[in-house]
Amino acid sequence: MNIILLGPPGSGKGTQARLLVDRYGMVQLSTGDMLRAAKTSGTEMGNRVAEVMARGELVTDEIVIGLIAEQLGDDGGQRLIFDGFPRTLAQADALEALLASKGRPLDAVVELRVDDEALIERIAGRYTCARCGEGYHDTSKPTMAPGICDKCGSTEFDRRADDNPEAVRVRLMAYYRNTSPLIGYYYAKGKLRTVDGLGEIEAIADEIRTALGL
Repeated sequence: MNIILLGPPGSGKGTQARLLVDRYGMVQLSTGDMLRAAKTSGTEMGNRVAEVMARGELVTDEIVIGLIAEQLGDDGGQRLIFDGFPRTLAQADALEALLASKGRPLDAVVELRVDDEALIERIAGRYTCARCGEGYHDTSKPTMAPGICDKCGSTEFDRRADDNPEAVRVRLMAYYRNTSPLIGYYYAKGKLRTVDGLGEIEAIADEIRTALGL
């Protein structure tokens, strides 16, 4: 089974992908991870990535598809989760053509649907321990002792500069502008499955398994 996880920033795609990897031996293909790995790989494609990023330019769809093609290989045996790709209709067409050339079907697309305001609250409230990286949230997962990491005892914490309501709204608008057309695209192909992305992690995982028939 090869699937795509769709959803706005902070919807939990990465978390749910990791659960599928752990439970079913699937392989998560995250474009962000692939680009970071390629940049230092020394391969021909990796050198192209490094050059583009050094110029401060966006990596082209052609390069991303090339990286995915390298990951796929020719054996057809891995069950894949595409996380963060495709983001546009052009990328969706390119991915479908690539999979077809490798004899791999795209079985389903899971959309993690969320309420915008609830998502903004989720993202804007998160922070991590600066020493060990343990994640927290102002309301849903605060530290047990105020200002002290439960895991390592550090009193230093980090928040992403763009994890504030205004910046999150900008990111959401970019997502809806570029990626929303994919919802109709995959619905028309009969591959779209929609899951509530704001429940408990395990409850969402159960919904995804049901939607995929696992």
